[in-house]
Amino acid sequence: MTLAEAAAQADELAQSGSERELADLRAKWADDLEAAVRSSDFRERAVAFRSIGQFRWRAKEELLRRGLEDESPACRGSALLSLELLSRDHPSTVNGVRPRLHTLATTDGNAAVCRLAILCLKNGSPERNTIVLLEGLAGDDEADAELRRAAAGVAQHLKKKQAKRS
Repeated sequence: MTLAEAAAQADELAQSGSERELADLRAKWADDLEAAVRSSDFRERAVAFRSIGQFRWRAKEELLRRGLEDESPACRGSALLSLELLSRDHPSTVNGVRPRLHTLATTDGNAAVCRLAILCLKNGSPERNTIVLLEGLAGDDEADAELRRAAAGVAQHLKKKQAKRS
C-alpha cells in the first residue's frame, strides 16, 4: 500500500467515525509521512502534505506550515487542501497561519494556489483585515475572474459570520 492509498483509507475511516482504526493507521504510517515530507521529489511531498488532512492529523499541522512555504505549487496546493479540511471545525488552524494565507492569496505566482488560500480563509475567524483584503481582490479588475469570484464569496461568508457574532 502506498501513502496515497493509506491516506484515502484514513479519509474513509475518519468520515465513518472509526477513530481507533484511524489512530492505528496513523501510527503505522507516521514515519513514512515524515520521510515523504522531507523528500527531494515534489510529488512525494505533495502526497504527504495532502495526506495530513486525509489522516485528520492535527499533530502534524506544523508540517503544513512548511508546505505553505514549499517551492512547488503542487506542494503548497496540497498543504492548503489539508489546511482547509483540518480547519472546518477548528478556526485556530487558519488563524495560526493567516498572514501566510494573505500572502499566498495576493502574491503567489500560481492562480490555483491563490484561490485555495482564499478558500482556506473562509474557515478562519472573520477578521476585518481579511475581509478588507478579500474585498480588494474581488474588486481588482486586473485579477483573474475566478479569483475575484472566490474572494467575493469568502468575503461575503466572513461578513455573515461576523454579523452572527454581533
